[in-house]
Amino acid sequence: MDYEIITTVIAGLLLVVAVLGTIIPILPGSILTVLTLIGWAWVLGSPAAWTAAIIGAGLAIAGLSASAVLTGRKMKREQIPSGPVLVGVACAIVGMFVIPVIGLFVGFAVGLLAAEFARRRDLKAAAKSSWEALKSMGLGILVEFGCASLAASSFAIGTLVHFLNR
Repeated sequence: MDYEIITTVIAGLLLVVAVLGTIIPILPGSILTVLTLIGWAWVLGSPAAWTAAIIGAGLAIAGLSASAVLTGRKMKREQIPSGPVLVGVACAIVGMFVIPVIGLFVGFAVGLLAAEFARRRDLKAAAKSSWEALKSMGLGILVEFGCASLAASSFAIGTLVHFLNR
């Protein structure tokens, strides 16, 4: 089997993991997308591979940046410090092992609400700020997922063009 085909198959599998990593916050989705695309283009070395990699990496970086900006701006506007979010992340990791499939998301939401309640001492205010934080993080995840999916599409088009012009 040709090393270019093997490299492309491995890169495709890594991109599937990377796109899923934008939804599952434990995996480094956008970073893995960029590294995979650049590595794939480096091995193949064709203009089609490099063009697809640069476009895809740009999309992934744009998604990561937009996600961080959108989430950070909303958190700042709602006056949610990073402490409750970190508690939510810790509870998400625990939840992932306690409740299969949805434990990550349930753990994050419960941990965030508990930390906000401990900080504010008002359940209604804690629920409101937690809901706003969840919405902003959901929007960030959606934007990052969309950009990573477009980057994977760039890879698919680059793969097609590369192998048709070989």
